[in-house]
Amino acid sequence: MLKRYAASRPTVLRIVVLMFFCAASVSIAQTGWKPSRNVEIIVGVSPGGGIDRTARTLQKVMQDRRLLDVNSNVVNKPGGGGILAQTYLNQHVGDAHYLEVSSSSLLTNTITGKTANTYSDFTPVAMLYDEYIGFVVNADSPLKTERDLVALLRKDASALPVGIATSAGNTNHMALALLARQAGADVKKLKVVVFGSGGESTTALLGGHVGLVVTPAATALPQMQSGALRFLGVAAPKRLQGALAQVPTWRELGFDIVLANWRPVMAPRGLNAEQIAYWEDLIRRFTQTPEWQAELAATGGVSHYMGSRELTRYLAGQNAEFKSILTDLGLAR
Repeated sequence: MLKRYAASRPTVLRIVVLMFFCAASVSIAQTGWKPSRNVEIIVGVSPGGGIDRTARTLQKVMQDRRLLDVNSNVVNKPGGGGILAQTYLNQHVGDAHYLEVSSSSLLTNTITGKTANTYSDFTPVAMLYDEYIGFVVNADSPLKTERDLVALLRKDASALPVGIATSAGNTNHMALALLARQAGADVKKLKVVVFGSGGESTTALLGGHVGLVVTPAATALPQMQSGALRFLGVAAPKRLQGALAQVPTWRELGFDIVLANWRPVMAPRGLNAEQIAYWEDLIRRFTQTPEWQAELAATGGVSHYMGSRELTRYLAGQNAEFKSILTDLGLAR
């Protein structure tokens, strides 16, 4: 009996060790961070724009699919091209119950001197997708083709009021300025009107208050499908899919303009690794849902998921690229 017990002791030891690690794993899983109260998804625009639509899709899918165990809601904080939303976000340092669906204005607002906050003053969580910039006119606009727009800009860049959202110097503004510069127009004479959201800018276009809107393509897609608006071109590297496949790229039209307004999810500064990991994983699962894939297909968005570390590196690269463009255009401070 003693011999048998002695021979089985290594086996018993392995079992004990295995039980210890299993118990430790359960303990870690039980103490890992997760939301304990309502989650706010902040957007820096009024209801109706592309960022707002993205936030509401995220909120709905999280609730419908029970990806989130607590309630959530979308909070609109329009103003300052996203600055008010970012200020509100960082009033909750270290609190992972607050997220922001942001945009490239996260970088351009700093480069153009509108805010001292940089992307490193927040916690990058995950990238969702890219929205390439479209150039849109009314269906009955005298600007029938891209050639008409280029000719008008070259003749007098101040003759055409152009609507953008949500701040001067953002990717919409940069796309317009790049076209004007390549057309041989005076960039500094561009007549730009800033609106609180993409929805507001397209409403102004429909009302005849501006003659052109430069906006992420998804914003104007419903009006294009209804026949109220026309796209002259889109700043994508290749033709988009779905309904936007009929829209030519600026590269096709002879202008090397590729620019996207990407949509990252940001959090307040000071989040810990467990909090970041929780949201990173949840958003990854969200991007794999049929609802989100259908949303991208319907709006012409291009999936571009990346996690926190990769997003941090990406923002650093984009910051350098945007600063170079805005400096060349005389918009950097």
